[in-house]
Amino acid sequence: MINKRLTITGLSLIGLLSMHSCSDEFLTNTPKGQYSPTSLTNLKGIEGILVGAYAMLDGEGIDGQAPWENEVQNWVFGGIPSDDAYKGTDAGDQPEQSFIERYDFQPTNGHIKNKWRGLYEGIARTNDVIDNLAAAADISADRKKTIEAEARFLRGYYHFEAKKIFRDVPYIDDKAYDVNDPNSTKIPNDKDIWPNIEADFKAAADALPDKQGDVGRPTKWAALAHLAKAYMYQGFNVSTGAPNAAKLTQAKAVLDQIVTSGRYSLMDKYSENFDAGALRNNRESIFEVQYAVSSSDDGASSRGVGLAHPYASPWGCCGFYQPSQNLVNAHQTDANGLPLLDTFNNVDVKSDQGVKLDDPFTPSTVPLDPRLDWNVGRRGILYRDFKIHNSDFIRDQTYAGPYSPKKHVASKAFTGVGGWGNLTANNYRLIRYAHVLLWLAECEVEVGSLARAQELVNLVRGRAANPADFVKKATQGAKRDDYTVTEAPAANYVIKKYTAPWTDKALARKAVRHETRIEFAMEGHRFFDLVRWGIASETLNEYVTKEATKRTYLKDAKFVKGKHEYYPIPQDAIDFAYLNGKPTLVQNPAYK
Repeated sequence: MINKRLTITGLSLIGLLSMHSCSDEFLTNTPKGQYSPTSLTNLKGIEGILVGAYAMLDGEGIDGQAPWENEVQNWVFGGIPSDDAYKGTDAGDQPEQSFIERYDFQPTNGHIKNKWRGLYEGIARTNDVIDNLAAAADISADRKKTIEAEARFLRGYYHFEAKKIFRDVPYIDDKAYDVNDPNSTKIPNDKDIWPNIEADFKAAADALPDKQGDVGRPTKWAALAHLAKAYMYQGFNVSTGAPNAAKLTQAKAVLDQIVTSGRYSLMDKYSENFDAGALRNNRESIFEVQYAVSSSDDGASSRGVGLAHPYASPWGCCGFYQPSQNLVNAHQTDANGLPLLDTFNNVDVKSDQGVKLDDPFTPSTVPLDPRLDWNVGRRGILYRDFKIHNSDFIRDQTYAGPYSPKKHVASKAFTGVGGWGNLTANNYRLIRYAHVLLWLAECEVEVGSLARAQELVNLVRGRAANPADFVKKATQGAKRDDYTVTEAPAANYVIKKYTAPWTDKALARKAVRHETRIEFAMEGHRFFDLVRWGIASETLNEYVTKEATKRTYLKDAKFVKGKHEYYPIPQDAIDFAYLNGKPTLVQNPAYK
């Protein structure tokens, strides 16, 4: 399945370049070329393959594989099959994604194949670290302990991703991974690997320091947050939505530990989690994937979201990952500043669908959650610090609508320096403190602590209501790139905390899940959240039924309950996993 002789082709975590630890000499040189395991049993070699293991977070480093097929932000696998986003661009570009958007998941789909391939390449690299670590004579015992913990953290993460995407997957650790035995990775997928994933995160949490001197490396708290996430993904029955009290109790204990530690807090402004510069690695960030724009090494940047940029100058490519009308509608609030939990999609927020480039247009005046204009690019609203969003941002509006992705797009100072205009230094906050608060709110709802759940949700809503963070009104100048900004809000932003006590568990559950959707919109989590809550089928079939009236290619799209919660195991993986004439990998039953 995976050759233990690995190729390291770049640094994913460019924050590692500035580390001041004992590994400075190695980390100031981007590792390239091939390493043989026999040359790795020293500090320089071990640090090299550890960086290679980190590098798979952004999907780089495998020949013939595009980074967006296997990057940490999961916009292909967690965004476009959800109700948050369309594939975008036009009908003919990246057709593999069109199939994913319509729930036509095939084991021969190249994107699905490469997602599997990339995750297990990452696993191979973590096992390389652990396998070679014991023989490294020039590394202290304490440093070995930390290196192994970092490798186990990454191994847990890559297996977690495989589990949540493919369900029936093999767990491959360093003990089953023998360089002298090419069959050692041919492990059956006949066991539940959640206990293995939990064990990796627990071991990492036990050995990692509270704080790392180098940004980009996980801490004890990052490992605990991932352990809690693993519990949360077992917290509800995927088929019925019934809560798993035991797993939610385990998650709650870990989440309470993170909260009471006092180590993290929400940033004052929602937008401070979505830009480069001094705001990276802030007090809300628990584990953050590091990127940088570099004129000398495009692999330093986030190319995995390169396609998901507006079609207008200065990007010019490629118009993927366009927000849905459903997502925009979900940001509507009532006169009291509370979300329309059941009726948000009854009436569409006004858009410029079909409005010509130079025709006058006034944005919607209905009450809106202010996070909308950080989550979505829309007509008449300033798009970061570039220009006012217009129909020229869109490649084919008739195909995929009038909206652009926005969160991962960096400001002018951190975009496309010396290279492709779509390179961005905007880090990806894989887990931030808001995740912890809303996961904990989920747990509190299920144990009946509705007042505490409301309090946690109100912390998140209170931050979003900070008027200093509201997108300001921008007026178009004589040229399309010119604009002036005034202090007035760009739209009718109305958001307030919940004040009436929550007394109904079902309503509280719905409120927490809606808050989760808005807070993490367009961050690649939505599809997986719907699956883990056990509500994917009803939510997504209702979504495509209405969206098909706007996006005709969604006509006849159908999410099949009991099947499309997970992707099929790639056929190539099955074909190559024969041992003694028998397959070791078995396809998920729904795809047989």
